[in-house]
Amino acid sequence: MRHTVLLVDDEPKVLNAMQRLLRDEPYEILTAGNAEEAADVVRSTPVDLIVCDEEMPGMPGSEFLAKVARDYPDIVRIVLTGHPTLPAALRAINEGRVYQYFTKPCNQIDLAIAMRRALEQKDLMDKSRNLLEATRRQSALIDEARVLRRLRDLSHKDRTKTIAKEGSPADLPELLDEMDQEVAKVQALLESLQNVPQP
Repeated sequence: MRHTVLLVDDEPKVLNAMQRLLRDEPYEILTAGNAEEAADVVRSTPVDLIVCDEEMPGMPGSEFLAKVARDYPDIVRIVLTGHPTLPAALRAINEGRVYQYFTKPCNQIDLAIAMRRALEQKDLMDKSRNLLEATRRQSALIDEARVLRRLRDLSHKDRTKTIAKEGSPADLPELLDEMDQEVAKVQALLESLQNVPQP
């Protein structure tokens, strides 16, 4: 899966250096020079990961990431700072719920590895959510199949009363087809989870 990474820094040299670092990674790289530009990118393009500088003109990185955490909680967030302070670090961790906090100049290899691990974790969480949703859907289909079976065994009069009370279930062939589709989805999700690399 190709991920989209947004790099946010007011220093063009830093942005260029990060782009060079990531040129061999399977990412689509987007850049922004400040929080306002970055917010425009996030509103218009699905983003998987943001690497953001803390000290920028206008809005600090941790404040921007706190807004991202509130409005787009699935985007993974990493902070870079050249002047670490305890209040900024606490704000980034507590409000921005950042995945990692790096002090500049940081080891570029460590940053690249942290980004890769963050995206792997995001993929795993997405697959887990999809699996949970598919399991819930299967459970609802099984409940509907039970209703169909129960209705089949009732007399016409009792069947009419039950349908009036509980609603009409789907046709059996339709229901079986839906169940087969959901089982196939769950099997595919389970297989993809088995292929996730271990950290």
